[in-house]
Amino acid sequence: MLWLALAPTKTSGQMVGRMPFAFGSLPQLARTWHTLMAFDHGLFTTWMGNSVGYVLGGAAIALGVALPAGYALAVLQFVGRRFLLSVTLIVMLVPANALVLPLFLEMHDFHLLGSPVSVILPFGFFPFGVYLVYLYFGSTLAPDVLAAARLDGCSEWRTFLHIALPLSAPVAGLVVLFNVVASWSNFFLPFVLLQQRQQYPIALGLQVLQSVPAPEMALALLVSCAPVLAVFIFAQRAMTRGLLVLER
Repeated sequence: MLWLALAPTKTSGQMVGRMPFAFGSLPQLARTWHTLMAFDHGLFTTWMGNSVGYVLGGAAIALGVALPAGYALAVLQFVGRRFLLSVTLIVMLVPANALVLPLFLEMHDFHLLGSPVSVILPFGFFPFGVYLVYLYFGSTLAPDVLAAARLDGCSEWRTFLHIALPLSAPVAGLVVLFNVVASWSNFFLPFVLLQQRQQYPIALGLQVLQSVPAPEMALALLVSCAPVLAVFIFAQRAMTRGLLVLER
């Protein structure tokens, strides 16, 4: 990691001829940055923007589905509950790459191939997030509190909105973090579903950048990791609280 951080400060020749952990120069870092940003008329920034849009869209759908679904599985008793929970666990075990072909056929049937929606929608389907919310609500929501809310005339929807949802920040942070990491680093699904380079996310764009010099490639790798690191830092407190609850 230290070598990778120092690589953009050197030229390709310096990376080979100098000590591995030697620092190059700030002007060279600026030139590396300028070269990367100028690649194919700013295509790198387009890829970064695409990734942010795909990730935010998928995370928003995943969160909007996982919270009420996990609450229903943890609290409500209804016909088919055990079956749905079993299906959720089974789907969690299916490798993501095994779903690419059926997703491709489904997007083809809906005429969504080559559309950003074809990348966003699959990451809104996040069974691991549903299971995390199920475990969290099953551990934190006291039955007496829910019973008191129902006695006061609250419907299940209002009970969820006014009692469960305000307590869901830790597990919401977990769901967002895991969804963002999975979506940001996904390569195969965009490779199959997207057709134009201008639509690529950064994970797919890095393959195109293999033709640039090594310092620019190293800088691209560092910049592509920065958003995920930022999400981890901001979600760390919620993630820690959520994991402590799940451990109990």
